[in-house]
Amino acid sequence: MPKFKKAILSSLPAAAFMLLPLLNAGNNSNLAKFESNFFTNDAIQTKSFDPEMELIYDSLQLEKKGLKKEAFNYAYTGYKKLEGEGMLNKEGLITICDLSQSSKRKRLYLINLDECKLLLNTYVAHGRNSGGEYAKKFSNKPESLQSSLGFYRTERTYYGGHGLALTISGLEPGFNDKAERRKIVVHGSQYIGDNYKRWGKFMGRSFGCPAVPMKQSKILINTIKDGSCLFIYHPSKNYLKGSKILNG
Repeated sequence: MPKFKKAILSSLPAAAFMLLPLLNAGNNSNLAKFESNFFTNDAIQTKSFDPEMELIYDSLQLEKKGLKKEAFNYAYTGYKKLEGEGMLNKEGLITICDLSQSSKRKRLYLINLDECKLLLNTYVAHGRNSGGEYAKKFSNKPESLQSSLGFYRTERTYYGGHGLALTISGLEPGFNDKAERRKIVVHGSQYIGDNYKRWGKFMGRSFGCPAVPMKQSKILINTIKDGSCLFIYHPSKNYLKGSKILNG
């Protein structure tokens, strides 16, 4: 049984454990039958989504935290593809930046998929030329000062003008593969956080980097560095139709 299912089972209400004799019987066919019946009930599964994805989404109450199911489904789909192709050195972790939400919202989600835990939910900036409160434009071009959508692999850390920072490699040609050339990195900044009104009507914006609150930057960077999956999302038709990771 996958780790995330064990984690969810440990928090089930007492009534659910009426089915546990199937598990204790030690019969693989009984276990498979239990998982099939429990983990694919109508409250968890729909025809449109992967049942394991929905199980994690519902268990972490991500809808209440602002992350739409469609966004998480795209993130999960891409993550599983990258994991299957051996593209990730650090498996089980995914960081989602949901740029469809207002920059006033905590729209970054760091999730441990194996243990079914939301490790961090905080603010994240988009590029200053991507939009004001909401991001609307995206680019892979140098000096565009816009955010780039798609899947990234986290790389090494270094110390720069913003303190500890994390380099990332864009994995999608045409959408984000110029990230290193553009010096797009994860870093902390004082213009992101609960005190955003000091900087204007909406959250401060970056040169295209997914900047996060300075107080949380070190724990985020040190958790996701060295080969985990980062996904920057927006329901842009150009990206959703053109991404080879999502459609390949």
